Amino acid sequence: MRRCIATGQTGSPEGFIRFVLSPDAVVTPDFSGKLPGRGAWVSASADALGAAVKQRAFARSFKDEAKVPDDLGARVEAGLAKAALSTLGLGRRRGDVVIGFEKVRAAFMDGNVAVLISARDGAADGVRKLQALARGVTQIALFDADELSAALGRDHVVHAAVVGGAAAQRFLRAAARLEGFRAPTGGAH
Repeated sequence: MRRCIATGQTGSPEGFIRFVLSPDAVVTPDFSGKLPGRGAWVSASADALGAAVKQRAFARSFKDEAKVPDDLGARVEAGLAKAALSTLGLGRRRGDVVIGFEKVRAAFMDGNVAVLISARDGAADGVRKLQALARGVTQIALFDADELSAALGRDHVVHAAVVGGAAAQRFLRAAARLEGFRAPTGGAH
């Protein structure tokens, strides 16, 4: 169990982001949870991070000077997005992710979809058609087509689906942490 230094909430580490102090006393996100040193945990949301900065909770938690970069929120969002997209790319290489409208639709027809991923900037018509098939399936709309394309090694990826059980769980954990920093759009969640 971890405790947020800003809100006091407790929970499993998957819902938190660990921070450490660099050798020059700069607050640094530790996405892997493996950097050396005393860790301070913050709930995985922009609001909790903002509260930690405002309350000077890092300095209290580390019992030392803690320099907070002005762009810490943006760094955290970028790191969480990279982690989620890396998980998705790994799933693609393992054969647990399908890409493209027709392949995703076919996976729905086979009953194999665990997570539907739609690009935030995708055409509403295609997204709506796949969402109609996705009843009871988790839907994610946290990434734009360029991000999905880079992670999955294809041009203009708008629709993707995770079909593997373990791959879906890994991706959902990573996406849940990012969701606190990046609001979904298009009605997907």
